[in-house]
Amino acid sequence: MPLLLPALLYYPCWTELKIETIISVRMSAQAKPRILFSQVKIEATVRRLAAEIMRDYQDKHPLFIGVLKGSFVFMADLIRFLDFPLEVDFIRLSSYGGGSQTSGKVKVVQGLRSKVKGRDVLIIEDIVDTGLTTAFLLDYLQQKNPASLKLCSLTDKPSRRKVPVAIDYLGFTVPNKFVVGYGLDYDEKFRNLPDICVMEGEG
Repeated sequence: MPLLLPALLYYPCWTELKIETIISVRMSAQAKPRILFSQVKIEATVRRLAAEIMRDYQDKHPLFIGVLKGSFVFMADLIRFLDFPLEVDFIRLSSYGGGSQTSGKVKVVQGLRSKVKGRDVLIIEDIVDTGLTTAFLLDYLQQKNPASLKLCSLTDKPSRRKVPVAIDYLGFTVPNKFVVGYGLDYDEKFRNLPDICVMEGEG
């Protein structure tokens, strides 16, 4: 089953060099991109997470809540490795302004359409960074009285944590660098890169 990697599907001749060139022309001279996790490694990790989730949710008809915008690629690939009934919804939160720094204030920009009460809910995140946004979301959903509430995150950056967050299903731990690609962005750019890259030189 192929992963949902739009750039790779339409541009199969892409290489690490070309990806780095695309980033380079859009970033400052100080930012040096480097591939951190390849497409092959990402697929293996998504398959592993799917196996763990299948073990726990096989007969529960869960509600998966994707956190926009960053989780959409990860979530699309993840659910196609699952063979049981599930529902999908999305929520959009705001904590970042332009660039790479979080404002520290969280608000709901786009709410849910699905009912959460009594459901087994799994949050799908692209990254847990300071933990402020994720902690806000966990509390927000817990107040809606789900039967269970867990968190699946593609990446985790524990070095930036300001509040504790328990991640039930984790893909990768990343260094204290800004990461882009596979849904992750820098100021709304680079989400379509097929690999997860770090932007050297960014704070």
